[in-house]
Amino acid sequence: MAKEKTLDDLFYDTLKDIYYAERKILKALPKMARAASSADLKAAFEKHKNETEGHVERLQQVFEILGKRAQGKTCPAIDGIIEEGEEIIEEFKGMPALDAGLISSAQAVEQYEITRYGTLKRWAEVLGMKDAAKLLDKTLGEESMTDEALTGLADASANEMAKAA
Repeated sequence: MAKEKTLDDLFYDTLKDIYYAERKILKALPKMARAASSADLKAAFEKHKNETEGHVERLQQVFEILGKRAQGKTCPAIDGIIEEGEEIIEEFKGMPALDAGLISSAQAVEQYEITRYGTLKRWAEVLGMKDAAKLLDKTLGEESMTDEALTGLADASANEMAKAA
């Protein structure tokens, strides 16, 4: 008979999932920065790459708190979101709507991360892992700020540029 699965198991599985996702995002951000036509959007992707490196380090600290080796678990959701972003880069290259498409892809990534970090933070609190909850909350705040910054870039110019073409 299979061992009873607990919230601890769910927390660990989800942690591996977001660890995989963050590392995939680290690889995707430079491609997105190169593809962006707006200097502001390029800068936003580069800033987020630096932040994402910090997110990976924080996740490694959470694995340490658990006494486990940091390892990822394939996440089909993030693979699909990143694949969609790559399709946008190919299909809209050199077109005015490219930046709007890149922003929408980046926001899909952010929303996925916000959901995961929100859940992990709550579970860490329930499991009495105060230090892990603090680390996860810090990343959650950064992901939310990135999402808001992307909305600002979309509203400031990208959506109008895409429409005007």
